Amino acid sequence: MGMKDKLHQLKLKYQGKKMAPAFNALHTFLYTPNDTTHSGAHVRGADDLKRTMNTVILALVPCLLFGMFNAGYQHYSAINGFPESFSLFENFLTWDNFLVGITTVLPLVIVSYGIGLGIEFLFAVIKGHEVEEGYLVTGMLVPLIVPVDTPLWMLAIAVAFGVVIGKEVFGGTGMNILNPALTIRAFLFFAYPTWMSGDKVWVHGAVERAGTADAISGETILGSLAQGSDYSYSLADMFYGFIPGSVGETSTLLIILGGLFLVFSKIASWRIMVSAVVGALAMGLIFNGIVDAGWLPEYSKFYTLMSFPYWQHLLVGGLAFGIVFMATDPVTGSQTNKGKWYYGFFIGFLSVMIRVFNPGYPEGVFLAILLMNVFAPTIDHYVVRGNIKKRLKRLKTATIYPKTSDEVDSLKTETA
Repeated sequence: MGMKDKLHQLKLKYQGKKMAPAFNALHTFLYTPNDTTHSGAHVRGADDLKRTMNTVILALVPCLLFGMFNAGYQHYSAINGFPESFSLFENFLTWDNFLVGITTVLPLVIVSYGIGLGIEFLFAVIKGHEVEEGYLVTGMLVPLIVPVDTPLWMLAIAVAFGVVIGKEVFGGTGMNILNPALTIRAFLFFAYPTWMSGDKVWVHGAVERAGTADAISGETILGSLAQGSDYSYSLADMFYGFIPGSVGETSTLLIILGGLFLVFSKIASWRIMVSAVVGALAMGLIFNGIVDAGWLPEYSKFYTLMSFPYWQHLLVGGLAFGIVFMATDPVTGSQTNKGKWYYGFFIGFLSVMIRVFNPGYPEGVFLAILLMNVFAPTIDHYVVRGNIKKRLKRLKTATIYPKTSDEVDSLKTETA
């Protein structure tokens, strides 16, 4: 008897009992469910929630692997200095770098999934419903949007808060109004701000070495700009991701490839992505225009971020990652096609605005997405109302074609 048959027998044994949802979840996670529809008015398709979640995870895996190598690369470069002539295989894709990454990033993944799925199972057993696969993506997103040295106990508390308050209290997967991963990130920032910002948290070992003779700096590009100082990274470093930052947010190249994969697999909305990019560029252009016009003195604390080239905002921080993997969340985002344009535009627009006007937290995409999560239903409401008004207006002005010969003759007389 194979493992599948044993799990199926175990599922049948506990059918109708309190722990049934837990065994059903384990069975359907590993294997295709035995029960399928055979007749009736059903829409048949190969895509379901589990396959959708797995597709998004596949798009995130390259960012995760790159983040592991980058964690080691930033660590050793901060200690020994950046190499004069960079080589991908000699300086970046090395076993030493990967060892640092896997020992720091993998525990974040384990804690994220362990705590999050544990709470999902608990609520499923208590409430008597099936375990939903919605946390599969959230569990992967959370380790990618936090600093590499985030304490595991701190992450566990934040995950518990995000899953319970940001999701389960609203009814579970598909019912939440806020993105759970961003809720977790927001909790971490407001509860433990010193671990989510500054110049020490982005490079492994920088916090431990602070105040010693071996102290190292891990300041990000946005952090440097917020402090009015310069940075030493090239455009290639920004685009490929060889810069400090949250675990999975640094490589714009891999994020773009992941976004294209989600668009062509029809998982994510290209309208939200495009409009968010346009919104970010628009806000960046406005700030660049203010600086070019001479309306802002160079000693202003906003000067360096406002003068930062508008298109480079997309290469640093978590803007690209947030646009591709979080703004496109089908549950918390706008549902109407026209609403997606407004929703995405304001996410990009507000992201750059928050970056500039909040130097203490020079990253705004997550707060912008959470804010637009709240307004997404309102946007859809007015889009639907606008469509109804247009249709009513067309109905009033539409020609009502006559049905009888007398009505036809009457209409001809009137038009003559």
